[in-house]
Amino acid sequence: MVDIDNVYKVLQKEFDKFQTPVVDSIEAQTKNPFKILVTTILSARTKDETTSKVVKTLFSVIEQPEDFEKYTFEEIEELIYPVGFFRNKAIHLKRLPKILKEKFNNIIPDEIEDLIKLPGVGRKTANLVRTIAFKKPAICVDVHVHRITNRLGYVQTKKLFETEMALRNKLPEKYWLMFNSYLVAFGQNHCTPRNPKCSSCVIYGECERMGVITKYEM
Repeated sequence: MVDIDNVYKVLQKEFDKFQTPVVDSIEAQTKNPFKILVTTILSARTKDETTSKVVKTLFSVIEQPEDFEKYTFEEIEELIYPVGFFRNKAIHLKRLPKILKEKFNNIIPDEIEDLIKLPGVGRKTANLVRTIAFKKPAICVDVHVHRITNRLGYVQTKKLFETEMALRNKLPEKYWLMFNSYLVAFGQNHCTPRNPKCSSCVIYGECERMGVITKYEM
């Protein structure tokens, strides 16, 4: 049986060794839910290094949602290139001020069911914004969380949504706030999709106890 308390404790220590995930970095720099939301939207299907460069440029001209109204779709595309799916994301960001005004009185909501009403926000983004921006418990499952929790054998799921639901039922709530951040950092740097560094893995013993083969692609 996976000792999730030990896994969390070990990855918490490892977190300081790695480059901080971009959304956590923006939270530390700005404490601004709007900028955390925008960064999270832009980070989807995009490497943190790219997202970090883009938001640095973007936030030099965008300070609040209404600022997006000053720009055309094409101009926003130029501002956020080369993040993945930049054209779709430009449409979402252009629509964001209007939806925030109409539905939320220009305030970034902190509930999952409200956040997913915003353009470009799915459950993964909503959960991450809730935990990072508002320090409220939620389970954000991206490819890293999905991959590592399955490799450990802590859950046995096929889809990200299934992993989220399984973790909501199983993972102690005291770990929810930072679970994504710790696993993302570990997944980007050590427990990678291909050729994970199992020989030097600090939690490999948990995989061994479960009899899980960790050297596979997910």
